[in-house]
Amino acid sequence: MPEFIPQKGNYKNLTCYQKAECIYDITFYFAHQFLEKGDRTIDQMVQAARSGKQNIAEGCAASTTSSETEIKLLNVAKASLQELLLDYEDYLRNRGLEIWDLNHEKAIQTRRASLRHNDSQYYRDAIQQRSPETIANIAITLIHQTDYLIYKYLEYVKKDFLANGGIREQMTRARLQARGQYPNCSNKPNKPNKPNKPY
Repeated sequence: MPEFIPQKGNYKNLTCYQKAECIYDITFYFAHQFLEKGDRTIDQMVQAARSGKQNIAEGCAASTTSSETEIKLLNVAKASLQELLLDYEDYLRNRGLEIWDLNHEKAIQTRRASLRHNDSQYYRDAIQQRSPETIANIAITLIHQTDYLIYKYLEYVKKDFLANGGIREQMTRARLQARGQYPNCSNKPNKPNKPNKPY
């Protein structure tokens, strides 16, 4: 018997989640290593990074039953990562340190490395030998990438909703299919044009 409602929610396979986890681990290290003890920014940065990661996971977990909740939580994740981005930029600017331009050689190298590595252990090892300026810029680069990936994920979720509807529409379709009353009695929902692995 065909699956009643297609199950979703495997957030650990999402590239945007994997990168958000890397950002969290980098931020946890950075905030405790380079900010003064007692600085409220430590908790703010760590919580913003955690919110980015957790809301991607929670949004994906909710995707089977609520596209609305999924979209809402993904937007919360984007907002949290933007807050974190500002904290990193403030850190660099207020200390007279460089913020890498998009075409900066090190920014290009970081983007290339990030295409090969989505595992947080790679970054946890790599940042041990880096300056706070470099670590902050690596985090900024990853935040920009993750923000774009979440945007592409949101576009896919919206297309999927338009093609297949929400949980109530899917349940109605499944019930009619079971009765043989649904046109072209197929349990396969329409598939939106999925982008080339954006997340």
